Amino acid sequence: MPQTPTFSNPPNPFPMREESYIENILRLNRGKPGTFYFSFNNSINGKYNKVVRGAVEAAGRDHVILRDLNTDHRFLFPMIYFDYAEYDEEMNYFNQTPR
Repeated sequence: MPQTPTFSNPPNPFPMREESYIENILRLNRGKPGTFYFSFNNSINGKYNKVVRGAVEAAGRDHVILRDLNTDHRFLFPMIYFDYAEYDEEMNYFNQTPR
């Protein structure tokens, strides 16, 4: 009986399989202090823009939950309004395990 050849997958040069979506990066930096910037479509001269000095508590595909570091107030923002974030320390980008 002829043997069927078997093929193995070549080693993956990229050990990370998780894609670098913004919500994944926010989750990897959960709890780190930062400044988060949001702008809204109906903003007039920046009146409805929001800057939060806080930390990510949770992030999903379409939302982020932030905790204000000064007041402990929580915010739920739709990701469509997220502009960018600045962190006070080095950011985690890959979910790496220690070697």
